[in-house]
Amino acid sequence: MDESWDFEFLSRIADSCLSFLSEFVDDWLANDMRVSIFKILFSWLVFSLIAIHFAWKVYGNTVNDMYYRQGSGQNGGTPEAAPHLSGWESKTGDNLKSHRD
Repeated sequence: MDESWDFEFLSRIADSCLSFLSEFVDDWLANDMRVSIFKILFSWLVFSLIAIHFAWKVYGNTVNDMYYRQGSGQNGGTPEAAPHLSGWESKTGDNLKSHRD
């Protein structure tokens, strides 16, 4: 009984997809304003994605190298402490706080 239900469910999905595609093709072939706007926006999207793909192919390594931190600090090239300070330097007279249980 489960198999017939699965087949019926798949058949309904296939029919829905086919009816959607046939309606889409009919709208695509019509000379309607919304179809023209859709074609323009869709072609702009495809063109933008292709342009991004080729730009990343050409300049991707350069961009990646610009943001890749080189060196041996805590975060790549970032120093562990400011050069004019020695670690956790405090002003004279400040009491250092410590954790006590």
